[in-house]
Order: sequence, then structure tokens, then C-alpha cells
Amino acid sequence: MPDHRKLQSGRSNKADSGQEGHNKDHLRFGLLGKSITQLLPIGVVIFDGDLKIIEANAEAAKLIKLDNTIDKSLAAGTDGAGTEVRDWRTELKSVVSRGKTLRFDRVGYTSNGQTKLLRIVCTPLKKAKTKRIAGATVIIEDITESVDIQRRLADVEKLAAVGKLASKVAHELNNPMDGILRYINLTLRIIEQKDLEKPKEYLAQCRQGLMRMVQIVSELLEFSRSTYVPFEYVNIEQLIEDGIKTMDSRAEASNVQILRNYAADIPEIRSGNLFQVFCNLIKNAVDAMPDGGKLNISTYLTADNTVAAEFRDTGAGFASENAGAIFEPFFTTKDKGKGTGLGLAVCKDIVERYRGRITAENTPEGGSIFTVYLPVASESS
Repeated sequence: MPDHRKLQSGRSNKADSGQEGHNKDHLRFGLLGKSITQLLPIGVVIFDGDLKIIEANAEAAKLIKLDNTIDKSLAAGTDGAGTEVRDWRTELKSVVSRGKTLRFDRVGYTSNGQTKLLRIVCTPLKKAKTKRIAGATVIIEDITESVDIQRRLADVEKLAAVGKLASKVAHELNNPMDGILRYINLTLRIIEQKDLEKPKEYLAQCRQGLMRMVQIVSELLEFSRSTYVPFEYVNIEQLIEDGIKTMDSRAEASNVQILRNYAADIPEIRSGNLFQVFCNLIKNAVDAMPDGGKLNISTYLTADNTVAAEFRDTGAGFASENAGAIFEPFFTTKDKGKGTGLGLAVCKDIVERYRGRITAENTPEGGSIFTVYLPVASESS
């Protein structure tokens, strides 16, 4: 006869073994879940019905100041001046009590003096068997960079629209301005012959204002262009020297001394309309030194085989807060009526067409340095 005690004992051992296996599988699954959570590139915080934090991954600790409760953690960065204040306790409690997901887009969170934009989604956690809400999970994502990119794209689209409009306006204004300027010049010639001082003075003022309009229109047209000017391969020093010759009288009138420091054996670059870039940089440097000074122009070859042209002046430099905007269209640090704010924007546009770049910085002793980096001819063909 079979021994019932052995059968019962065998069943009991099997049951214990199965339960132990289940516990081990559950433990392994729990550890695996925690491991995956820690690897996620977004912040994850799990909290109970009393808003007490049960678990949070490393990314969440980077994004917010973790406290013992989730409402305090979120309030730590959103209750300060200049940030959006929310009643986090009430809103998060509603997730647990009502079982509805809450989503907060573009929450400004300030930590260590820096404010970042966060997307916060809070989802209720339900027990598998009872379906009772035991807490919730908060997903935190840093969207600062993506929002910034969207803003920049919107600005680019606006700028493109303004560029098209400016181009049309400039073309429409060009012809009548050319005719007005021609007739003013003819009238001035006749008045000079008859030696009439007052009409001559008035017309000279008209001519000066009109010439400024011509300059603005020409810069708008240049800025709106998107095609290359026919080019040839030349030495960068040749283009710089052409720019110096053009601005020589202006520099002499302002008592500005131009010094040259050209490196030997610099490879050729594409010329095109780069002359306009160097001419404008020299003009800006001279304008920055109305009481005289020195402009040191250097050329050299960088370690990555890029040709560099450096324009270092002894002027007053520019305000550090303007460093990011100095190449933006219509931004100018010059007095009203003395700058269009398009010169450096045009320079940047031209240089980038040749796969180059232009930088601006202040010198410790005063003055500014504008550096143009251009690929050598063999790399840009």
C-alpha cells in the first residue's frame, strides 16, 4: 500500500519548492525592473498614497531636488521668484484619489540658480488583484533643449519671411532712390556754379540721408541673397590688403594705425565676396576707435588645417551680454543713425557659405578680436 504520509510530504515539498521558485522569479523581476528604471534617460519617481517617495532613479535626482515626499520635491524648484507656483500636494493627491493621469507641460524648475523646462506626467498605480490605487508614478523629462530648438526654428522662419519682404522692398526702393540721387547731384552742381550756400547746405543734407538709405538697401539686398558670387582661388592676405586700401583714408582720419602679421605659406582660399567681410571688419574696428588706436591683423594656419584671419583692435570692446546677439540681423552697438545692424550678420552669412565660421571676443586689456576661420581651397572645392 502506498504510504500517504510520503505522498503528502511529497506534495508539501513540491508546493514549497514552487512557492520558493515563485518568490525567486518575483525577486528577479523586481530587481530587473529597478535596473531598467535606473537606466532610463528620463526621471522616474514612485510614491505611495501619502505622497512619500518609495523609489526614484538617478535621472530624477539630477532633474529635481528629491525630498522625502514628491510634493516637496517638486515645490522645491517651483515655489521661488520667477517660477510657476503650483499646489503640488492637492494636484498629486487628486491622482491617487481619482485615478486620473495628470500632465504638466513646460514646468519651469529652478535648481542651483538655473531654470530648466520639465514635462511632468503623473500616472496612478493600481494593485493587480484589488485594482485599488496604491500610489502613483511621476515621469520627468527635461525638454529645455527641444523647446529651445523649436523657438530657434520659429525665429528662423520669421527671419526668412522678413528677408523675403526686405528683398522685395529693397528692389522696389532701389530705382527711385537712384533717380533722386542723380537729380540731387545735378542740382548741387548747378548751385555750386552760382555759389548759393543755403540751398547747397540743404541739398547736401538730403544727399547724406539718401546715401544712408542706399547703404541700408544694399545691405538688405546682400543679406537676402543666397547664391555664391563667382570666385577664384587667392591668398587671404591679398583680400585683406584690398580691404585695407578701401578703408585706409577712414583709418587715417581716425588716427588708427593698421599693423600686419601675416604667416608665411598660407594655403589659398576661395575669394568670392570675402573681400566684403574683411572690409566690414576693418571698418568696424576703425569705428570702434574714434580717438585713435591700433588694429592688428594676423593670419595663421590652425592645427586642423584651417586658415584664420584675426582682427584685434584697441577699442572699448562690446558688452559681454551682447556676445550672443552680435551677429544677429539688425543688432548694433553703434549710436543711433550710425549703424544698420546688418554688417556682421552679412559677414557671418558669407563666411558660413564657404563652410567657415566667425567668432567675436573681448581682450583682457580692452578692445575686441574678430576671427574668421576658412577651409583651404582643396577642402572646399
